[in-house]
Amino acid sequence: ELMDPQERLFLECVYETLEDAGYTRRALGAYKGRGMEGNVGVFVGVMYEEYQLYGAQEQLRGRKVALNGSAASIANRVSYFCNFHGPSMAVDTMCSSSLTAIHLACQHLQKGSCEVAIAGGVNVSIHPNKYIALQQGQFLSSKGRCESFGDGGDGYVPGEGVGAVLLKPLARAVADGDHIYGVIKGTALNHGGKTHGYTVPNPNAQADVIKQAFRQAGIDPRTLQYIEAHGTGTALGDPIEIAGLTKAFQEYTGDRQFCAIGSVKSNIGHAESAAGIAGLSKVLLQMKYGQLVPSLHSRVLNRHIDFASTPFVVQQELAEWKRPVVMRQGVPREAPRRAGISSFGAGGANAHIVIEEYLPPEETDREPAAAGGGPFLIVLSAQTRGQLLEQAKRLHSAIGEEGWTDRDLAALAYTLQVGREAMEERMALVATTMEELRGKLADVVAGKQEIEGCYRGSVNAHKAVLAVLAADEDMEQILEVWQRKGKYDKLLELWVKGMDIDWNRLYSGKKPGRMSLPTYPFARQRCWIPAEERKERP
Repeated sequence: ELMDPQERLFLECVYETLEDAGYTRRALGAYKGRGMEGNVGVFVGVMYEEYQLYGAQEQLRGRKVALNGSAASIANRVSYFCNFHGPSMAVDTMCSSSLTAIHLACQHLQKGSCEVAIAGGVNVSIHPNKYIALQQGQFLSSKGRCESFGDGGDGYVPGEGVGAVLLKPLARAVADGDHIYGVIKGTALNHGGKTHGYTVPNPNAQADVIKQAFRQAGIDPRTLQYIEAHGTGTALGDPIEIAGLTKAFQEYTGDRQFCAIGSVKSNIGHAESAAGIAGLSKVLLQMKYGQLVPSLHSRVLNRHIDFASTPFVVQQELAEWKRPVVMRQGVPREAPRRAGISSFGAGGANAHIVIEEYLPPEETDREPAAAGGGPFLIVLSAQTRGQLLEQAKRLHSAIGEEGWTDRDLAALAYTLQVGREAMEERMALVATTMEELRGKLADVVAGKQEIEGCYRGSVNAHKAVLAVLAADEDMEQILEVWQRKGKYDKLLELWVKGMDIDWNRLYSGKKPGRMSLPTYPFARQRCWIPAEERKERP
Protein backbone atom coordinates (compact mmCIF):
# COMPACT_ATOMS: atom_id res chain seq x y z
CA GLU A 1 0.00 0.00 0.00
CA LEU A 2 1.34 3.43 -1.00
CA MET A 3 1.09 5.35 2.28
CA ASP A 4 1.64 9.08 2.47
CA PRO A 5 5.27 9.39 3.71
CA GLN A 6 4.07 11.48 6.66
CA GLU A 7 1.62 8.70 7.56
CA ARG A 8 4.37 6.10 7.54
CA LEU A 9 6.82 8.29 9.45
CA PHE A 10 4.38 9.10 12.21
CA LEU A 11 3.34 5.46 12.54
CA GLU A 12 6.97 4.38 12.99
CA CYS A 13 7.55 7.27 15.42
CA VAL A 14 4.57 6.21 17.55
CA TYR A 15 5.84 2.63 17.63
CA GLU A 16 9.23 3.88 18.86
CA THR A 17 7.52 6.14 21.39
CA LEU A 18 5.61 3.19 22.84
CA GLU A 19 8.80 1.14 23.04
CA ASP A 20 10.68 3.98 24.71
CA ALA A 21 7.87 4.21 27.26
CA GLY A 22 8.03 0.44 27.81
CA TYR A 23 4.60 -0.44 26.42
CA THR A 24 3.25 -2.67 23.68
CA ARG A 25 0.12 -1.99 21.66
CA ARG A 26 -1.66 -4.71 23.64
CA ALA A 27 -0.58 -3.27 27.00
CA LEU A 28 -1.93 0.18 26.14
CA GLY A 29 -5.02 -1.44 24.71
CA ALA A 30 -5.82 -2.72 28.21
CA TYR A 31 -6.59 0.82 29.38
CA LYS A 32 -10.36 1.02 29.75
CA GLY A 33 -12.65 4.00 29.80
CA ARG A 34 -16.24 4.82 28.92
CA GLY A 35 -17.11 1.16 28.60
CA MET A 36 -14.40 0.18 26.12
CA GLU A 37 -10.87 -1.17 26.07
CA GLY A 38 -8.10 0.61 24.21
CA ASN A 39 -9.33 4.05 25.23
CA VAL A 40 -6.21 5.73 23.86
CA GLY A 41 -6.41 9.02 21.95
CA VAL A 42 -4.20 9.95 18.98
CA PHE A 43 -3.56 13.60 18.11
CA VAL A 44 -1.19 14.64 15.33
CA GLY A 45 -0.21 18.03 13.93
CA VAL A 46 0.31 18.11 10.16
CA MET A 47 0.51 20.96 7.68
CA TYR A 48 1.44 20.00 4.14
CA GLU A 49 -0.44 17.38 2.10
CA GLU A 50 1.48 17.37 -1.17
CA TYR A 51 1.98 13.66 -1.79
CA GLN A 52 -1.06 13.69 -4.07
CA LEU A 53 0.78 16.01 -6.46
CA TYR A 54 2.95 13.09 -7.54
CA GLY A 55 -0.19 11.16 -8.44
CA ALA A 56 -1.47 14.11 -10.46
CA GLN A 57 1.85 14.27 -12.32
CA GLU A 58 1.66 10.57 -13.17
CA GLN A 59 -1.91 10.97 -14.39
CA LEU A 60 -0.75 13.70 -16.77
CA ARG A 61 1.76 11.17 -18.12
CA GLY A 62 -1.04 8.70 -18.75
CA ARG A 63 -0.57 6.48 -15.68
CA LYS A 64 -3.63 5.82 -13.56
CA VAL A 65 -2.05 6.44 -10.16
CA ALA A 66 -3.97 7.92 -7.23
CA LEU A 67 -2.14 8.63 -3.98
CA ASN A 68 -3.51 9.16 -0.51
CA GLY A 69 -3.21 12.69 0.82
CA SER A 70 -5.66 12.76 3.70
CA ALA A 71 -4.23 14.24 6.89
CA ALA A 72 -6.85 12.36 8.90
CA SER A 73 -5.29 9.08 7.85
CA ILE A 74 -2.07 9.95 9.69
CA ALA A 75 -3.86 9.71 13.04
CA ASN A 76 -6.33 7.05 11.95
CA ARG A 77 -3.56 4.74 10.73
CA VAL A 78 -2.07 4.72 14.23
CA SER A 79 -5.45 4.00 15.86
CA TYR A 80 -6.07 1.22 13.33
CA PHE A 81 -2.62 -0.36 13.67
CA CYS A 82 -2.69 -0.25 17.47
CA ASN A 83 -6.42 -1.05 17.84
CA PHE A 84 -7.03 2.12 19.86
CA HIS A 85 -10.58 3.38 20.37
CA GLY A 86 -10.09 6.89 21.78
CA PRO A 87 -10.36 10.15 19.81
CA SER A 88 -8.24 10.12 16.65
CA MET A 89 -7.60 13.38 14.84
CA ALA A 90 -5.20 15.38 12.71
CA VAL A 91 -4.80 19.09 13.41
CA ASP A 92 -3.63 21.83 11.05
CA THR A 93 -3.02 25.26 12.58
CA MET A 94 0.05 25.80 10.41
CA CYS A 95 3.29 26.08 12.41
CA SER A 96 1.57 25.64 15.79
CA SER A 97 -0.04 22.32 14.76
CA SER A 98 1.87 19.86 16.94
CA LEU A 99 1.71 22.02 20.08
CA THR A 100 -2.02 22.44 19.43
CA ALA A 101 -2.32 18.64 19.14
CA ILE A 102 -0.67 18.27 22.56
CA HIS A 103 -3.05 20.88 24.03
CA LEU A 104 -6.06 18.96 22.67
CA ALA A 105 -4.69 15.69 24.02
CA CYS A 106 -4.35 17.22 27.49
CA GLN A 107 -7.92 18.51 27.33
CA HIS A 108 -9.28 15.10 26.36
CA LEU A 109 -7.34 13.47 29.18
CA GLN A 110 -8.71 16.00 31.67
CA LYS A 111 -12.28 15.45 30.46
CA GLY A 112 -11.89 11.66 30.57
CA SER A 113 -12.62 11.05 26.91
CA CYS A 114 -9.42 9.00 26.80
CA GLU A 115 -7.30 7.36 29.49
CA VAL A 116 -3.98 7.73 27.67
CA ALA A 117 -3.00 9.88 24.68
CA ILE A 118 -0.35 9.96 21.99
CA ALA A 119 0.34 13.42 20.60
CA GLY A 120 2.89 14.95 18.29
CA GLY A 121 3.52 16.13 14.76
CA VAL A 122 5.13 15.28 11.44
CA ASN A 123 6.55 17.38 8.62
CA VAL A 124 8.39 16.43 5.43
CA SER A 125 9.48 18.50 2.44
CA ILE A 126 8.40 16.08 -0.25
CA HIS A 127 7.54 18.18 -3.30
CA PRO A 128 9.09 21.28 -4.95
CA ASN A 129 5.70 23.01 -4.81
CA LYS A 130 6.34 23.82 -1.15
CA TYR A 131 9.52 25.76 -1.86
CA ILE A 132 7.94 27.62 -4.75
CA ALA A 133 5.04 28.71 -2.51
CA LEU A 134 7.35 29.78 0.33
CA GLN A 135 9.56 31.74 -2.06
CA GLN A 136 6.54 33.51 -3.52
CA GLY A 137 5.47 34.47 0.00
CA GLN A 138 9.02 35.65 0.84
CA PHE A 139 9.27 33.29 3.81
CA LEU A 140 12.60 31.65 2.90
CA SER A 141 15.95 32.70 4.35
CA SER A 142 18.41 34.12 1.84
CA LYS A 143 21.29 32.65 3.88
CA GLY A 144 20.13 29.06 4.14
CA ARG A 145 19.73 29.03 7.92
CA CYS A 146 17.38 30.11 10.71
CA GLU A 147 19.00 32.95 12.67
CA SER A 148 16.76 32.95 15.73
CA PHE A 149 17.24 36.32 17.50
CA GLY A 150 20.31 36.96 15.36
CA ASP A 151 20.91 40.15 13.45
CA GLY A 152 20.02 40.19 9.77
CA GLY A 153 17.60 37.25 9.78
CA ASP A 154 15.25 37.46 6.83
CA GLY A 155 13.39 34.15 6.76
CA TYR A 156 13.50 30.49 7.65
CA VAL A 157 14.65 27.17 6.22
CA PRO A 158 12.07 24.35 6.27
CA GLY A 159 13.17 21.42 8.40
CA GLU A 160 11.85 17.88 8.34
CA GLY A 161 10.87 16.17 11.56
CA VAL A 162 8.57 13.80 13.38
CA GLY A 163 7.95 13.34 17.09
CA ALA A 164 5.40 12.05 19.57
CA VAL A 165 4.89 11.81 23.31
CA LEU A 166 2.86 9.40 25.42
CA LEU A 167 0.67 11.38 27.84
CA LYS A 168 -1.01 10.22 31.06
CA PRO A 169 -2.30 11.85 34.22
CA LEU A 170 0.71 12.17 36.53
CA ALA A 171 -0.75 10.05 39.34
CA ARG A 172 -1.40 7.20 36.93
CA ALA A 173 2.09 7.37 35.43
CA VAL A 174 3.62 7.21 38.91
CA ALA A 175 1.39 4.30 39.90
CA ASP A 176 2.30 2.43 36.70
CA GLY A 177 6.03 2.76 37.38
CA ASP A 178 6.65 4.79 34.21
CA HIS A 179 9.82 6.75 33.59
CA ILE A 180 8.61 10.34 33.32
CA TYR A 181 10.39 12.93 31.19
CA GLY A 182 8.36 15.93 32.33
CA VAL A 183 5.06 17.22 33.64
CA ILE A 184 2.86 19.50 31.53
CA LYS A 185 1.64 22.14 33.97
CA GLY A 186 -0.48 24.27 31.63
CA THR A 187 -1.42 24.72 27.99
CA ALA A 188 -3.28 27.46 26.12
CA LEU A 189 -4.43 28.42 22.62
CA ASN A 190 -5.70 31.64 21.05
CA HIS A 191 -5.70 33.58 17.80
CA GLY A 192 -4.25 36.95 16.90
CA GLY A 193 -7.37 38.18 15.15
CA LYS A 194 -7.05 40.93 12.53
CA THR A 195 -3.62 42.56 12.27
CA HIS A 196 -1.75 44.62 9.67
CA GLY A 197 -1.46 41.51 7.52
CA TYR A 198 -2.49 37.85 7.49
CA THR A 199 1.00 36.68 8.41
CA VAL A 200 1.81 39.59 10.78
CA PRO A 201 1.87 38.39 14.45
CA ASN A 202 -0.10 40.11 17.21
CA PRO A 203 2.13 40.67 20.29
CA ASN A 204 -0.88 41.27 22.56
CA ALA A 205 -2.45 37.94 21.57
CA GLN A 206 0.88 36.18 22.06
CA ALA A 207 1.17 37.74 25.52
CA ASP A 208 -2.39 36.65 26.36
CA VAL A 209 -1.87 33.00 25.36
CA ILE A 210 1.29 32.86 27.48
CA LYS A 211 -0.52 34.38 30.48
CA GLN A 212 -3.36 31.87 30.04
CA ALA A 213 -0.83 29.02 30.23
CA PHE A 214 0.76 30.60 33.34
CA ARG A 215 -2.62 30.85 35.06
CA GLN A 216 -3.57 27.29 34.22
CA ALA A 217 -0.19 26.06 35.44
CA GLY A 218 -0.57 28.00 38.67
CA ILE A 219 3.06 29.11 38.65
CA ASP A 220 4.96 32.36 39.06
CA PRO A 221 6.80 33.07 35.77
CA ARG A 222 9.75 34.22 37.87
CA THR A 223 10.37 30.50 38.50
CA LEU A 224 10.79 29.81 34.78
CA GLN A 225 14.42 29.39 33.79
CA TYR A 226 14.09 28.78 30.07
CA ILE A 227 11.82 29.71 27.15
CA GLU A 228 11.87 27.65 23.96
CA ALA A 229 10.73 30.37 21.62
CA HIS A 230 9.05 30.16 18.26
CA GLY A 231 12.05 32.16 17.00
CA THR A 232 11.88 31.85 13.23
CA GLY A 233 14.68 34.40 12.86
CA THR A 234 13.01 37.25 11.02
CA ALA A 235 13.52 40.98 11.51
CA LEU A 236 9.80 41.45 12.21
CA GLY A 237 8.74 38.23 13.93
CA ASP A 238 11.45 37.98 16.59
CA PRO A 239 10.96 41.50 18.05
CA ILE A 240 7.19 40.93 18.16
CA GLU A 241 7.67 37.65 19.98
CA ILE A 242 10.00 39.19 22.57
CA ALA A 243 7.51 42.05 23.05
CA GLY A 244 4.70 39.58 23.73
CA LEU A 245 6.80 37.48 26.12
CA THR A 246 8.00 40.56 27.99
CA LYS A 247 4.45 41.84 28.41
CA ALA A 248 3.33 38.48 29.80
CA PHE A 249 6.21 38.34 32.32
CA GLN A 250 5.95 41.97 33.41
CA GLU A 251 2.52 41.38 34.94
CA TYR A 252 4.30 39.18 37.49
CA THR A 253 7.84 40.50 37.84
CA GLY A 254 10.00 43.47 36.91
CA ASP A 255 13.22 41.47 37.09
CA ARG A 256 15.39 41.44 34.01
CA GLN A 257 17.62 38.94 32.24
CA PHE A 258 16.96 35.99 34.54
CA CYS A 259 15.44 33.61 31.96
CA ALA A 260 17.39 31.93 29.14
CA ILE A 261 15.76 31.86 25.71
CA GLY A 262 16.55 30.02 22.48
CA SER A 263 15.05 28.17 19.54
CA VAL A 264 15.71 24.71 18.11
CA LYS A 265 15.02 26.17 14.66
CA SER A 266 18.58 27.49 14.63
CA ASN A 267 19.76 23.85 14.83
CA ILE A 268 17.37 21.89 12.62
CA GLY A 269 15.45 24.52 10.67
CA HIS A 270 11.77 25.32 11.05
CA ALA A 271 9.94 22.00 11.28
CA GLU A 272 6.63 23.78 10.61
CA SER A 273 3.83 21.43 11.72
CA ALA A 274 6.39 19.49 13.82
CA ALA A 275 7.98 22.65 15.28
CA GLY A 276 6.15 22.37 18.60
CA ILE A 277 7.07 18.74 19.27
CA ALA A 278 10.66 19.56 18.23
CA GLY A 279 10.76 22.36 20.82
CA LEU A 280 9.26 20.11 23.47
CA SER A 281 11.81 17.38 22.71
CA LYS A 282 14.64 19.90 23.08
CA VAL A 283 13.36 21.10 26.45
CA LEU A 284 12.91 17.55 27.78
CA LEU A 285 16.43 16.59 26.67
CA GLN A 286 17.84 19.72 28.34
CA MET A 287 16.04 18.73 31.54
CA LYS A 288 17.29 15.15 31.30
CA TYR A 289 20.94 16.13 30.89
CA GLY A 290 20.79 19.30 33.00
CA GLN A 291 22.21 21.48 30.25
CA LEU A 292 21.14 24.52 28.25
CA VAL A 293 22.31 24.25 24.65
CA PRO A 294 23.27 27.28 22.55
CA SER A 295 20.87 28.86 20.11
CA LEU A 296 22.98 29.06 16.97
CA HIS A 297 23.56 31.98 14.57
CA SER A 298 22.88 34.52 17.34
CA ARG A 299 26.39 35.73 18.14
CA VAL A 300 25.31 39.18 16.98
CA LEU A 301 21.82 39.80 18.36
CA ASN A 302 18.90 41.35 16.52
CA ARG A 303 19.50 45.11 16.67
CA HIS A 304 15.76 45.73 16.96
CA ILE A 305 15.54 43.95 20.35
CA ASP A 306 16.80 45.51 23.57
CA PHE A 307 17.32 42.31 25.55
CA ALA A 308 18.75 44.25 28.52
CA SER A 309 15.27 45.62 29.25
CA THR A 310 13.57 42.20 29.04
CA PRO A 311 13.56 39.13 31.33
CA PHE A 312 15.50 37.18 28.70
CA VAL A 313 19.06 36.27 27.79
CA VAL A 314 19.70 34.47 24.50
CA GLN A 315 21.48 31.22 25.29
CA GLN A 316 24.70 31.48 23.28
CA GLU A 317 26.88 28.89 25.05
CA LEU A 318 26.50 25.37 26.38
CA ALA A 319 25.86 25.77 30.11
CA GLU A 320 24.74 23.80 33.14
CA TRP A 321 21.02 24.11 33.86
CA LYS A 322 21.00 24.26 37.63
CA ARG A 323 17.87 23.49 39.57
CA PRO A 324 16.57 26.40 41.65
CA VAL A 325 16.92 26.09 45.43
CA VAL A 326 13.89 26.91 47.58
CA MET A 327 13.26 26.82 51.31
CA ARG A 328 10.85 24.16 52.55
CA GLN A 329 10.15 24.04 56.26
CA GLY A 330 13.36 26.00 56.84
CA VAL A 331 15.46 23.53 54.81
CA PRO A 332 16.93 24.39 51.37
CA ARG A 333 15.63 22.01 48.73
CA GLU A 334 16.12 21.68 44.99
CA ALA A 335 13.03 22.58 42.98
CA PRO A 336 12.27 21.21 39.51
CA ARG A 337 13.46 22.99 36.39
CA ARG A 338 10.66 24.82 34.55
CA ALA A 339 10.29 26.05 30.99
CA GLY A 340 7.79 27.58 28.59
CA ILE A 341 7.38 26.59 24.93
CA SER A 342 5.81 28.81 22.27
CA SER A 343 4.56 27.88 18.83
CA PHE A 344 2.85 30.39 16.55
CA GLY A 345 1.12 29.66 13.25
CA ALA A 346 1.57 32.07 10.33
CA GLY A 347 -2.21 32.56 10.14
CA GLY A 348 -2.38 33.75 13.77
CA ALA A 349 -3.00 30.51 15.71
CA ASN A 350 -0.91 30.70 18.91
CA ALA A 351 -0.01 27.97 21.42
CA HIS A 352 2.02 27.91 24.62
CA ILE A 353 2.91 25.14 27.06
CA VAL A 354 4.45 25.31 30.53
CA ILE A 355 6.42 22.19 31.43
CA GLU A 356 8.20 21.10 34.58
CA GLU A 357 10.89 18.53 35.26
CA TYR A 358 9.63 15.48 37.17
CA LEU A 359 11.39 14.91 40.48
CA PRO A 360 10.21 11.79 42.32
CA PRO A 361 9.57 12.16 46.05
CA GLU A 362 12.62 11.14 48.04
CA GLU A 363 10.83 8.27 49.71
CA THR A 364 9.99 6.70 46.34
CA ASP A 365 13.39 7.13 44.72
CA ARG A 366 14.49 4.13 42.69
CA GLU A 367 15.56 1.19 44.81
CA PRO A 368 18.10 -1.46 43.84
CA ALA A 369 16.88 -4.60 42.06
CA ALA A 370 13.18 -4.73 42.86
CA ALA A 371 13.15 -8.41 41.83
CA GLY A 372 15.92 -9.52 44.16
CA GLY A 373 19.44 -10.45 43.09
CA GLY A 374 18.58 -12.21 39.88
CA PRO A 375 19.19 -14.03 37.69
CA PHE A 376 17.57 -11.67 35.17
CA LEU A 377 16.06 -12.79 31.88
CA ILE A 378 16.91 -10.48 28.97
CA VAL A 379 14.71 -11.10 25.92
CA LEU A 380 15.22 -9.60 22.45
CA SER A 381 13.32 -10.19 19.22
CA ALA A 382 13.03 -8.81 15.69
CA GLN A 383 11.53 -9.62 12.30
CA THR A 384 14.88 -10.73 10.81
CA ARG A 385 18.18 -12.08 12.11
CA GLY A 386 19.97 -8.96 10.91
CA GLN A 387 17.64 -6.72 12.89
CA LEU A 388 17.98 -8.98 15.93
CA LEU A 389 21.75 -8.57 15.77
CA GLU A 390 21.25 -4.80 15.52
CA GLN A 391 19.08 -4.96 18.66
CA ALA A 392 21.94 -6.63 20.51
CA LYS A 393 24.41 -4.02 19.20
CA ARG A 394 22.22 -1.12 20.31
CA LEU A 395 21.68 -2.55 23.78
CA HIS A 396 25.40 -3.27 24.20
CA SER A 397 26.29 0.30 23.20
CA ALA A 398 23.60 1.83 25.43
CA ILE A 399 24.89 0.01 28.52
CA GLY A 400 28.27 1.68 28.07
CA GLU A 401 27.00 5.09 26.98
CA GLU A 402 24.37 5.45 29.69
CA GLY A 403 26.52 4.03 32.47
CA TRP A 404 23.85 1.59 33.67
CA THR A 405 24.77 -0.47 36.73
CA ASP A 406 23.40 -3.51 38.52
CA ARG A 407 20.73 -1.21 40.02
CA ASP A 408 19.24 -0.88 36.54
CA LEU A 409 19.25 -4.56 35.60
CA ALA A 410 15.84 -5.45 37.02
CA ALA A 411 14.16 -2.52 35.23
CA LEU A 412 16.03 -3.32 32.02
CA ALA A 413 14.90 -6.95 32.07
CA TYR A 414 11.31 -6.06 33.00
CA THR A 415 11.03 -3.42 30.27
CA LEU A 416 12.22 -5.83 27.57
CA GLN A 417 9.86 -8.53 28.84
CA VAL A 418 6.63 -6.53 29.04
CA GLY A 419 7.43 -3.47 26.89
CA ARG A 420 8.39 -5.12 23.60
CA GLU A 421 6.34 -7.15 21.14
CA ALA A 422 7.72 -10.66 20.64
CA MET A 423 8.61 -11.14 16.95
CA GLU A 424 9.81 -13.86 14.61
CA GLU A 425 13.54 -14.08 15.43
CA ARG A 426 14.28 -14.36 19.14
CA MET A 427 17.17 -14.36 21.59
CA ALA A 428 17.25 -14.65 25.38
CA LEU A 429 20.15 -14.11 27.77
CA VAL A 430 20.48 -14.91 31.46
CA ALA A 431 22.60 -12.51 33.51
CA THR A 432 23.11 -11.69 37.19
CA THR A 433 25.11 -8.49 36.71
CA MET A 434 25.18 -5.71 34.15
CA GLU A 435 28.80 -6.52 33.34
CA GLU A 436 27.87 -10.13 32.62
CA LEU A 437 25.07 -8.97 30.32
CA ARG A 438 27.39 -6.59 28.51
CA GLY A 439 29.93 -9.37 28.01
CA LYS A 440 27.36 -11.76 26.57
CA LEU A 441 26.01 -9.09 24.24
CA ALA A 442 29.59 -8.44 23.07
CA ASP A 443 29.92 -12.15 22.28
CA VAL A 444 26.67 -12.09 20.33
CA VAL A 445 27.78 -9.05 18.32
CA ALA A 446 31.14 -10.72 17.63
CA GLY A 447 29.35 -13.70 16.11
CA LYS A 448 30.13 -16.24 18.83
CA GLN A 449 27.70 -19.15 18.66
CA GLU A 450 28.22 -21.07 21.89
CA ILE A 451 27.42 -18.67 24.75
CA GLU A 452 26.46 -19.93 28.18
CA GLY A 453 22.98 -18.79 29.17
CA CYS A 454 22.11 -17.70 25.62
CA TYR A 455 19.07 -19.10 23.81
CA ARG A 456 18.11 -18.47 20.17
CA GLY A 457 15.22 -19.53 18.01
CA SER A 458 12.87 -18.78 15.14
CA VAL A 459 9.09 -18.92 15.56
CA ASN A 460 8.30 -20.22 12.07
CA ALA A 461 10.60 -23.21 12.50
CA HIS A 462 8.66 -24.48 15.51
CA LYS A 463 5.03 -23.60 14.81
CA ALA A 464 3.82 -27.21 14.58
CA VAL A 465 5.41 -28.26 17.89
CA LEU A 466 4.19 -25.15 19.71
CA ALA A 467 0.67 -25.63 18.42
CA VAL A 468 0.59 -29.02 20.12
CA LEU A 469 2.04 -27.64 23.38
CA ALA A 470 -0.30 -24.65 23.41
CA ALA A 471 -3.28 -26.96 22.99
CA ASP A 472 -2.28 -28.91 26.12
CA GLU A 473 -4.56 -27.72 28.91
CA ASP A 474 -1.80 -28.37 31.47
CA MET A 475 0.81 -26.25 29.68
CA GLU A 476 -0.14 -23.02 31.44
CA GLN A 477 0.28 -24.65 34.84
CA ILE A 478 3.62 -26.15 33.79
CA LEU A 479 4.91 -22.73 32.75
CA GLU A 480 3.77 -21.24 36.03
CA VAL A 481 5.59 -23.96 37.99
CA TRP A 482 8.78 -23.42 36.00
CA GLN A 483 8.62 -19.70 36.71
CA ARG A 484 8.00 -20.25 40.40
CA LYS A 485 10.83 -22.78 40.73
CA GLY A 486 13.29 -20.75 38.68
CA LYS A 487 13.62 -23.24 35.83
CA TYR A 488 14.47 -20.44 33.46
CA ASP A 489 16.35 -22.59 30.94
CA LYS A 490 13.17 -24.51 30.10
CA LEU A 491 11.15 -21.30 30.03
CA LEU A 492 13.52 -19.51 27.66
CA GLU A 493 13.94 -22.52 25.37
CA LEU A 494 10.19 -22.43 24.76
CA TRP A 495 9.98 -18.64 24.48
CA VAL A 496 12.61 -18.42 21.72
CA LYS A 497 10.62 -21.03 19.80
CA GLY A 498 7.46 -18.91 20.02
CA MET A 499 5.70 -19.77 23.27
CA ASP A 500 3.76 -16.88 24.83
CA ILE A 501 5.00 -16.25 28.39
CA ASP A 502 3.28 -14.15 31.06
CA TRP A 503 6.39 -12.42 32.39
CA ASN A 504 4.48 -10.64 35.16
CA ARG A 505 4.35 -13.94 37.08
CA LEU A 506 8.07 -13.60 37.74
CA TYR A 507 7.35 -10.69 40.09
CA SER A 508 5.45 -11.42 43.27
CA GLY A 509 5.94 -8.09 45.02
CA LYS A 510 6.54 -4.58 43.72
CA LYS A 511 7.47 -4.72 40.07
CA PRO A 512 10.51 -2.89 38.69
CA GLY A 513 9.86 0.39 36.92
CA ARG A 514 10.08 0.82 33.15
CA MET A 515 13.10 2.52 31.64
CA SER A 516 14.09 4.07 28.32
CA LEU A 517 15.92 1.52 26.16
CA PRO A 518 17.02 1.42 22.50
CA THR A 519 14.02 1.11 20.20
CA TYR A 520 13.38 -1.11 17.20
CA PRO A 521 15.81 -0.89 14.24
CA PHE A 522 13.37 -0.48 11.37
CA ALA A 523 14.51 -1.86 8.02
CA ARG A 524 15.46 0.80 5.51
CA GLN A 525 12.90 0.42 2.76
CA ARG A 526 12.27 2.52 -0.32
CA CYS A 527 8.68 3.72 -0.37
CA TRP A 528 8.50 5.97 -3.44
CA ILE A 529 5.96 5.34 -6.19
CA PRO A 530 7.31 2.51 -8.37
CA ALA A 531 8.80 3.98 -11.51
CA GLU A 532 7.11 2.90 -14.73
CA GLU A 533 9.22 0.65 -16.87
CA ARG A 534 9.63 2.52 -20.15
CA LYS A 535 10.72 0.70 -23.26
CA GLU A 536 13.00 2.53 -25.61
CA ARG A 537 11.36 3.34 -28.90
CA PRO A 538 12.90 1.75 -31.98
